[in-house]
Amino acid sequence: MQIKNSLFVILMLSLPAISAEHSEMNMSDMTSSASSQEYMAGMKDMHDKMMAAVNEPDPDKAFAKGMVAHHEGAIAMAETELKYGKDPEMRKLAQDIIKAQKGEIEQMNKWLDSHK
Repeated sequence: MQIKNSLFVILMLSLPAISAEHSEMNMSDMTSSASSQEYMAGMKDMHDKMMAAVNEPDPDKAFAKGMVAHHEGAIAMAETELKYGKDPEMRKLAQDIIKAQKGEIEQMNKWLDSHK
């Protein structure tokens, strides 16, 4: 369990460097399609929320809060796929992701509510 918590802390502490690297990307190199704009907005929101979870001193709560944000980001991306995507396999995967991630978010939020 301690190894799991240590790995999570290392991951969370590395996010600022990863985030900084992404923020330095040349935005003019990116496409400006509606879907790419939605993907980028969803990713930014997810990363901001995950960074906020790093401030949680309890590693279990930090994990749950960070994963809720991560799952919300996955749902946002899947919803964008359903809005713009055409491939039946990817659309089915997006639907499956939404269903699974919502269930896990509910589980983590219940745990967080019971550990205030």
